[in-house]
Amino acid sequence: MADDMGIFETMYNCRAMRRLKRDPVPEELLLKLIDAANQAPTGSNAQGARWIVVRDGQQRAKLAALNKAAVEAYVAPGGGRASALPHQSAGKRQRMLAAVKWQAEHLQDIPALIIACYQFGQPVARGQAMGGGSIWPAVQNLLLAARALGLGAAPTTLALANRAAAREVLNLPADVEAFCLVPVGYPMGRFGPVTRLPVEETVHWDRWGKPPTTGP
Repeated sequence: MADDMGIFETMYNCRAMRRLKRDPVPEELLLKLIDAANQAPTGSNAQGARWIVVRDGQQRAKLAALNKAAVEAYVAPGGGRASALPHQSAGKRQRMLAAVKWQAEHLQDIPALIIACYQFGQPVARGQAMGGGSIWPAVQNLLLAARALGLGAAPTTLALANRAAAREVLNLPADVEAFCLVPVGYPMGRFGPVTRLPVEETVHWDRWGKPPTTGP
């Protein structure tokens, strides 16, 4: 367990871990993740983040089937997935794809599937997808807490792509929207530093394309 990691060390070493062991995660650790997630800010301090922790085998199997169907469509020819990116070689993309496929085949075996939801207090309308601003910071808190505790986690929206089917499996009330599924477990591989674009390639100053101001 590495819950004494500094915040920057945690962020810079928070790889997406998709291959996870079957070993159960203690309930107290799962609750610790969600408690950390709930510390994130929400719009108007509404605190509408809600969490479904799926441990039942039949429930996991149902969600795994939805995820597998979406993954198969995504990785199929014409599915919209880029084979290479300027900052990621085709080889690295293939390794990432292999991990995604592994997870699709084994999602039902991962001990805990955490569904990040938001309760709006009124029937969910399409435009309320913007409520993600009040749930995604909580998801990031959960991911950082998982890394600090030595747990693997990586969010996916593919498992919820068939929204009607996912709502039925999860028995969501009309005022609750599910945003992502986070598989949580002990990683098969090792944590290490993430590889990201240099900050100089991603930041603009005052307006798009403006270089930083230098001098007085």
